Amino acid sequence: MEKYIKYFSEINMADLPLVGGKNASLGEMFTSLTPKGILVPKGFAITVNAFQDFIAYNNLEHQIGVLMKDLDKADYHNLEAIGKHARMLMMSGRIPADLSLEITTAYENMFEDGMEEVAVRSSATAEDLPDASFAGQHESFLNVKGSFALLYAVRKCFASLYTDRAIKYREDKGFKHDKVFLSVGVQEMIRSDIGCSGVGFTLEPESGFRNVVHIAGVWGLGENIVKGTVTPDEFLVFKPTLEKGFKSIIQKNLGSKSKMMVYAELDDEVNEVVNQDTPPELCNRFVLEDREIEKLARWALMIERHYKRPMDFEWAKDGIGHQLYIIQARPETIHGRVETPQLITYQLNEKGVGICRGEAIGSKIVCGRARLLSSPAEAVKLKPGDILITDTTSPDWDPVLKKVAGVITNTGGRTSHAAIIARELDVAAIVGAGNATGRIKDGETITLNCAEGKTGYVLQGALKWNKTVTDLVDFQLPETPKAQLIVADPEKAFTLSFYPNHGVGLLRMEFLISNWVQVHPMALVNPEAVTKEADKMKIAALTRAYTDKPAYFVNKLSQGVAMIAAAFYPKEVIVRMSDFKSNEYAGLIAGEDFEPREENPMIGFRGASRYYHERYKAGFELECRAMKVVRDEMGFTNVKLMIPFCRTVEEGAKVVQLMEQFGLKRGENGLEILVMAEIPSNVLLADDFAKLFDGFSIGSNDLTQLTLGIDRDSALIADLFDEQNAASKQLIVQMIQKANALGKKVGLCGQAPSDSASFTRLLVDTGIDSISFNPDALIKGITNLRLGQPLGCSLK
Repeated sequence: MEKYIKYFSEINMADLPLVGGKNASLGEMFTSLTPKGILVPKGFAITVNAFQDFIAYNNLEHQIGVLMKDLDKADYHNLEAIGKHARMLMMSGRIPADLSLEITTAYENMFEDGMEEVAVRSSATAEDLPDASFAGQHESFLNVKGSFALLYAVRKCFASLYTDRAIKYREDKGFKHDKVFLSVGVQEMIRSDIGCSGVGFTLEPESGFRNVVHIAGVWGLGENIVKGTVTPDEFLVFKPTLEKGFKSIIQKNLGSKSKMMVYAELDDEVNEVVNQDTPPELCNRFVLEDREIEKLARWALMIERHYKRPMDFEWAKDGIGHQLYIIQARPETIHGRVETPQLITYQLNEKGVGICRGEAIGSKIVCGRARLLSSPAEAVKLKPGDILITDTTSPDWDPVLKKVAGVITNTGGRTSHAAIIARELDVAAIVGAGNATGRIKDGETITLNCAEGKTGYVLQGALKWNKTVTDLVDFQLPETPKAQLIVADPEKAFTLSFYPNHGVGLLRMEFLISNWVQVHPMALVNPEAVTKEADKMKIAALTRAYTDKPAYFVNKLSQGVAMIAAAFYPKEVIVRMSDFKSNEYAGLIAGEDFEPREENPMIGFRGASRYYHERYKAGFELECRAMKVVRDEMGFTNVKLMIPFCRTVEEGAKVVQLMEQFGLKRGENGLEILVMAEIPSNVLLADDFAKLFDGFSIGSNDLTQLTLGIDRDSALIADLFDEQNAASKQLIVQMIQKANALGKKVGLCGQAPSDSASFTRLLVDTGIDSISFNPDALIKGITNLRLGQPLGCSLK
């Protein structure tokens, strides 16, 4: 009977004290989930008994114990020296003969007489726990071949219990050094060096939103993701529609993937890897096909349900057999811990001078002195509250990151080491900021702004900001009217979903087109009409993954809308079709080639009038195709559509008929089409508009300007613009009363309810069904509704 070996097929989570967290999880998946179709590489664990006997055989317990007692636990000035000495003691030890024999025998029996490459991974007994991941603290070795190399790798794993970062992590988490033991996993080597690999989460890692699976991937070995060396491809899969069989990928971002890590030539001990340039054709390709993304997402769901908690996982695709494998899974340790009872928001009060930007990690704003470091050895330069600027980070940086207020790296993505540790430490971070180390001066004061969604900004100087904390423990939404959000940015949608709300009353499509698509739709339909070479180059770069250029518009727009629809699912999300003015459309890439020059675009070629006009009809078709994808292919029937600036009943009929021609038939698959009530004609002829549309949304800004004859873009008469003017209020009240009498839903989107509690009460008392607030005014608006303040305003 083997004393030191336990095969994955014999292991489950109850064996954690014997084989460590990583091996226990591998065994659990191998025994419980491979029968359900998840592929997990075979292997065995060298138990902690082996580690303990190795320590005893080499008389190391006392020596290492003395070292750990000498550790300076105040500022850890001797951490590096003590860690180095401890590892040297471990590496000088010999593996007992009986242990050596068991390891080599198991290896040769399972892996083709010892001729097969394996992965050798450390697995500590305090690792991969719900509240302590120890991710990256201990060593792993890949492509190990032969008994001699295997035994050397095992000894290296034993020694890695005393890496500087592991020692510091145990101190931080309160683990006694002599009570944590190490097991070693010997696992089938998946040839992802000639395939691809990556990581995933069964929730969205920034916000903690639990209805998606987040997957990231690179060509070659996955170390480039962890180290943040490259920007990976990223995918989001929506769980509810995945289970219903719909097209469930709601976001695909093509990463640069400029480097790929592959195996180098073998040496006599531990095999090395090299990081080489990725061929251009692979840089421009996603690492996974859609069916593979959804397959990994289904596996992730199975893993999450088996463990009954959010998980993060590692995956690999074999470049020979082209099979996908799960090579690790562990509890997610940030958002999986507790449900937050508070809503914490940050808002910058000043417009600063930008230095650089990257991907925001977290949602904080911090200010501090920039400190440029090239390695953890320079940590002595850091003072508490400094903002670390460096090229990239690895687990060796972990003790350093405890000191800082923020982190900025040149490279990396949302699943890089810097991002993961920043979340765990609740430190603001911006990763993938390009040449941050070249643009930020050492010692200068900077503000790090992560409160604007996915993109984080580095700004000059110490800027002022507000931090708002709202206690949500007893916060209750009023049943009526519905309190909804005005949303534009998909990157903020998951965070906004945690706000108390009844869904989205206005999703502005313009933001998606200008920020996600960026290209004028007619430039994709008629590329020959694009005149500027610079515009042609920009379009070529943005659409490089698409042979069908209009499909780029449809995919980007549908994914942006789908992210917001997913965030608030199954609550309603009302998408307003594009409402650019001609001067705004001209600002898109190649827009000047397709837009007229107008004296007053505010009341010109905009809204419904564009949709059936030959100058834009093909562009509107792309909008409709995208919405059909969202509703019919992706399954987001909570999406409702709204037509803006519809001047006449006849125009409304044309647009509804055109939408049906483009695949969006009112009533089919539950489709509702609403109309903005923002022109006096919409109110005066509400009975006729009601025959074409399922409801109204009052646009108080435009309704006011057209009632008072004021161009709200004109600074000269801006002081005359007032949504609470008696004439404007009278039309609004009339619109609500008419909609109620007609049995049509009616809401309002505008600034006035955010500014005036009395105006909000007027809407409520008149019988409005919903009010949509900007996110920063939502809590105040709901509070006003709940307080039941007296009316306090009239129509005169």
